Amino acid sequence: MDHNVKALVLAAGKGTRLQTEGIDLPKVMRQADGHPLLYYVLRGLSFLPPEDIILVVGWKKEKVLSAFPQYPHAVQETLNGTGGAVQYAAPLLEGFDGHLIVCCGDAPMMRQQTFQSLVDTHLSQGNACTMLSARLDEGGSYGRVLREPDGSFRCIVEARDCTPEQAAVTEVNTGTYVFHVPALLRVLDLLNNNNAQGELYLTDVPALLKTQGLRVGLCDTCAPDEMLGVNTVEQLRQVELLLRAQG
Repeated sequence: MDHNVKALVLAAGKGTRLQTEGIDLPKVMRQADGHPLLYYVLRGLSFLPPEDIILVVGWKKEKVLSAFPQYPHAVQETLNGTGGAVQYAAPLLEGFDGHLIVCCGDAPMMRQQTFQSLVDTHLSQGNACTMLSARLDEGGSYGRVLREPDGSFRCIVEARDCTPEQAAVTEVNTGTYVFHVPALLRVLDLLNNNNAQGELYLTDVPALLKTQGLRVGLCDTCAPDEMLGVNTVEQLRQVELLLRAQG
């Protein structure tokens, strides 16, 4: 893989709904089939050298950093959303005229070939941003990806904000992106927290880039199982069963 590509892994969250068992660990350090969730994400990104993979850490950060000391990191001092996480990492990206994979540290099923397919699509189309989407039987609680009549990206609408027509859309956002770094850095400060969660959403960045006349693309090669994140004990068990089945 071209060294003009880096990755940013969002690994700052507490995982409040996973704390019910009394295990005092950041979400990405919860174990599944013998390894932390973050281990599997980093394995999927192993086509990049460790020095090109930045971890955004936060709650109990020392647990993450002691387990994965070979990776550079940024500290999300305030857990103010996915957009906030990228803002905290921005100083490590200044002057880098390449491309950045942004993904979640609690989604252990993502395959290396899916990451690489996303990067290949991004580079071949010359996009400022390329989003990885998946097509589900039902969109559920995921943000919907809306397209223009010509098939190009229009916007993401969070599930809670969807009209009935939008809720029927089954193409969803996986939370994985590739950005051209200079374009990303130009719009990060335009994010605002005028939403129900009071957070800065990375999902707002593609539409901001589009309003600046930049190209935003989609790559819909993600299988439904790959996008599974872990927010609850039940989801942790589900992911563990899938990992064991993979061998």
